[in-house]
Amino acid sequence: MSAFKEGDPTTLGRLYGRSQGKPLRAAQQDLVERLLPQIAVPADGPITAERLFGYDRPLHFEIGFGGGEHLAHRADLLPDHGFIGAEPFINGVAQALGHVRDRSLGNVRLHAGDALEVLRRVPDGALTMLYLLHPDPWPKNKHAKRRMMNEGPLRLFADKLKPGGEFRFGTDHPVYLRHALMVMRRFPDVFEWQVDSCADWQRRPSGWPETRYERKARDVFGHEVWYFRFRRR
Repeated sequence: MSAFKEGDPTTLGRLYGRSQGKPLRAAQQDLVERLLPQIAVPADGPITAERLFGYDRPLHFEIGFGGGEHLAHRADLLPDHGFIGAEPFINGVAQALGHVRDRSLGNVRLHAGDALEVLRRVPDGALTMLYLLHPDPWPKNKHAKRRMMNEGPLRLFADKLKPGGEFRFGTDHPVYLRHALMVMRRFPDVFEWQVDSCADWQRRPSGWPETRYERKARDVFGHEVWYFRFRRR
């Protein structure tokens, strides 16, 4: 997961954390070498639906897609929409490539690296939906500026979403939950929380699949999971 450089909430910083875990299996390495170049987000220039998919269509962006389960589910559910996913952890990228191959998902483009670098190249008002699901919580106070849910990134999210577009955020970490809601309260004229009762953020919305990470958080660690939907005003 990417974040801004500490002390500077307006410019892009370096990536924190690991970029690779255990060595990739031969089949995964083959996907990275052969399939990823075919569906990779261009290294420079504007990122538009026309450029990625050949014609204008609703555009979705997932920041830190993990193993790609949510991204693949949404892309399969909405084949006429375009999906961009960014993830610096190469093992997760390899898993996502497997989903793309197995489901024959022609409406997915991936970036193995910093999500914010790509997001800044998306034209303002171009995104229909933006997803940030279970980001690294960086629970220590001294690392709070590394969290994706901070004013700088949220201003960027607001710029890239079209009016009426939706930002979805999910977490199972109580420290991150409190921090995220505190930050979101600074944007009342930008984001409208789509909620009528506490059940709305305790229940997974329609079309939001349960991932292995979420299931493990709940069933193995006993964590509560929270789901948030914000509409761009």
